[in-house]
Amino acid sequence: MFIEAENIRKSYGRKTIVLNGASFHAASGEYIAIVGANGCGKSTLLEILAGSLKADGGSLKIDGTDAFADALVFQKYIGFVPQENPLMDELSVLDNMRLWGYDRRNPDRALLEQFELEKLLKTKVSKLSGGMKRRVSLACGVISHPGFLIMDEPTAALDICYRDELLQWLKKYQGNSGIVLMTTHEEAEIMEADKCYVMRAGTLFKIDDGQRNMKTILDYTKES
Repeated sequence: MFIEAENIRKSYGRKTIVLNGASFHAASGEYIAIVGANGCGKSTLLEILAGSLKADGGSLKIDGTDAFADALVFQKYIGFVPQENPLMDELSVLDNMRLWGYDRRNPDRALLEQFELEKLLKTKVSKLSGGMKRRVSLACGVISHPGFLIMDEPTAALDICYRDELLQWLKKYQGNSGIVLMTTHEEAEIMEADKCYVMRAGTLFKIDDGQRNMKTILDYTKES
């Protein structure tokens, strides 16, 4: 799989420019990290890449197919874990997962085991801790076994132990040719990435491996 995002733009009104030509490429097995100050447009970009928000311009191609011209491409190839809780609190964990395509008649035991959800299926989401809700959100994002997984600060609210398990799972996902793109503020997650981009002024700037350190990233993050 090959992802080509070119010159993606998004504005609100005539003056509020959120994305000003964001571009990146990603190939099978790669992990892409995007960093930047709060409010710089990272979440907006991810929502556009996931198909939940319409771009004003640019293109997103997956193996040469224009996703902006064919919405079914998003359903077929992309999984999304947003920053905000996407779950319905009044429903059980299982019912939330069913909304995301989980088939209870043919349960995916490996998925339940990976995210430690076996004992939580009948529990209402409103009864869960922040970390547990995050685990359910992560499971919902990968129910369809997407080839391109987009995550907005996925390790937020996770305890240290489960955070490490998630990162190990992501490595296995990459090993099976999956593409991971996520926003993060965590230094270890930034350094582990195959490619690192800083978002500033609505544009993505690639940080070369030899320059990838927190000082350089902070310098890039600051508005010029």
